[in-house]
Amino acid sequence: MKPKYAVILSNVGSCSDRFVADGYGPPYTIEELFARVAQIPQVTGVELVGTWHVTESNVAELKGLLEHYELQLVSIIPDHFGQMKWKHGSFAAKDPAMRNAAVAHTKEMIDAAVELGGNLISLWPGQDGYDYLFQADYIQERDWFAEGVKEVSRYRSDVRISLEYKIKEPRTHSYLSTAANALLIAQETGSDNVGVTIDFGHALNAYETPADSVALLKKYGNKLFHVHMNDNYRHWDDDMIVGSVHTIETLEFFYWLKRTQYDGWLSIDQYPYREDGLEAVREGVNAMEAFVKLADSIPEEQIERMFRHGNSPEITAYLRKLLVSSI
Repeated sequence: MKPKYAVILSNVGSCSDRFVADGYGPPYTIEELFARVAQIPQVTGVELVGTWHVTESNVAELKGLLEHYELQLVSIIPDHFGQMKWKHGSFAAKDPAMRNAAVAHTKEMIDAAVELGGNLISLWPGQDGYDYLFQADYIQERDWFAEGVKEVSRYRSDVRISLEYKIKEPRTHSYLSTAANALLIAQETGSDNVGVTIDFGHALNAYETPADSVALLKKYGNKLFHVHMNDNYRHWDDDMIVGSVHTIETLEFFYWLKRTQYDGWLSIDQYPYREDGLEAVREGVNAMEAFVKLADSIPEEQIERMFRHGNSPEITAYLRKLLVSSI
């Protein structure tokens, strides 16, 4: 596996929550965030968030920063979640004006991505879903969602649209909830340039085995387009440092990325509230690098033997020795 490491630009900055709205650290300008990312030598790419980082007037500035810090644009994440206007949804909103606005914003971000040398849009429509029973028309709203994704995918066939799923938050139930659900929507669009982003923590929240989700997307159309890495305790999207909780699941995930010949980016999506963002992201990247090397070190014949026999004591003994010997 030849990894390419990236980070969502805001992750090296200051994070806020509903208790400390102004953030737990000092504010940083966009240029300062770029300079902080550039301090992590393995990182060669960044992801930007629409309206947070990308506006109609600053694309030239962003292009200059990418060139100055020798970073590649990995993706733009349109902002369908961080403004009050989306509170009732974006692609699946009941109001057609909001659905049109979601499509228009995505097309703007596609244009910006192309101008900045990118070819990936990672869609996380976090406000598309429902909170209460009998609140939503589950079929109609999914139809609207798929229609919107189909329209933006056909706007530029040379730009890939990757659907990032999450079981809940900010809505109690998300339409784009699981790997299988995202895969169905990608297939429904009929567009080759629509695929799926696995956020490792979101897979945990959905009670998926993340490696199994990699295999699923490989088997049914080679639809894994992008990866976000972090960790959590399964109950919530804690966005913690890679491998800090689910060590063996992270190792298996990286093994299956290798086995399925995933050649996309490995991007940090951590939100270090109380930690220094740069240091937390640096450790996340170091952890990814270590997991890649560890997965590469496992002999294929050993894995195939474990798969054939399925002997759990043998498997756990092997993993214990592998992990202990690597410390």
